[in-house]
Amino acid sequence: MKPVIAVTVGDYNGIGPEVVLKSILRPAVRRRCSPVLVGPAAAFEHAARMMRIPLGRLSVPIIEPRLTGRCVVRPGHLSAHAGAAAAAAIREAVRMTMEGTASALVTAPVSKQALHRAGVQFPGQTEFLQHLTRARGVAMLLASHTLRVGLATIHLPLRAVPSNLTQSLLVRRLKILDDALHIDWRISKPRIAVLGLNPHAGEEGELGMEERRLILPAIVRLRRAGLRLDGPFPADAFFARKRQDAYDAVFAMYHDQGLIPLKMSARGRAVNVSLGLPIVRTSPDHGTAFDIAGKGVAEPASMIEAIFLALAIARNRAISARRGLS
Repeated sequence: MKPVIAVTVGDYNGIGPEVVLKSILRPAVRRRCSPVLVGPAAAFEHAARMMRIPLGRLSVPIIEPRLTGRCVVRPGHLSAHAGAAAAAAIREAVRMTMEGTASALVTAPVSKQALHRAGVQFPGQTEFLQHLTRARGVAMLLASHTLRVGLATIHLPLRAVPSNLTQSLLVRRLKILDDALHIDWRISKPRIAVLGLNPHAGEEGELGMEERRLILPAIVRLRRAGLRLDGPFPADAFFARKRQDAYDAVFAMYHDQGLIPLKMSARGRAVNVSLGLPIVRTSPDHGTAFDIAGKGVAEPASMIEAIFLALAIARNRAISARRGLS
């Protein structure tokens, strides 16, 4: 029996429903899994009409969470109802995955503004999923076929990054990353490169003390626990010299530091993975793309890769569980 993958609608005024339908229509996807769509049927029907596809042709079940009000799709518009629908779909898909009726969860892009208008006050889906699954700690990772980048801080304004970096945070998220490489990717002895925060990795304290006070002590502490870590490296020179090729993952201090080089190299095929959850969750590496919503031109490559990676991680976790490694 093929594994069941719960795929959420995302923000129905964005490109979520479109890339979802384009993805599950691919024969390679249908051969490997049984997708279940989670969200308002009206949103998927609207996307199917735009794509001139009879919804019946999909032969895919749609689970509609209970919602107040009617789903009226207005591509490119912010809507509290769209935010509520996205949140309800996530809640339902998490329930399915926690109960085991789905092997993994793949989420379409949401609008943080729409979620906030709907009363969902989390910085992003990662933090929302942590709350719903009661996970003790989470980390965000983006992966491509050639690079994996984990993040110390996630959705923070740049000015807030230094004050939020602590040695305990670095240790906690590096442990989560190392565990994921062992279990979710089945890498027996993962090597992780740790980037510095400041230009030139602080240049011996001349350009900042975070490397000396926080990052290096965290690395030393985890090395004593058996983790294979190197750094802290200057971020610009590290990627310019392609040093990432020698590592199984790179650990960046903030969002853009690690994700700009990853997205440039991935060319629209990177995948967002939430580490540390009791369930498997992936998503495409892009947002709602309100500017092209409703035009039928959205590219599904990242969503397809998110489905394939979710399947791979679910399979690897099952293998680890059978061997008593999880």
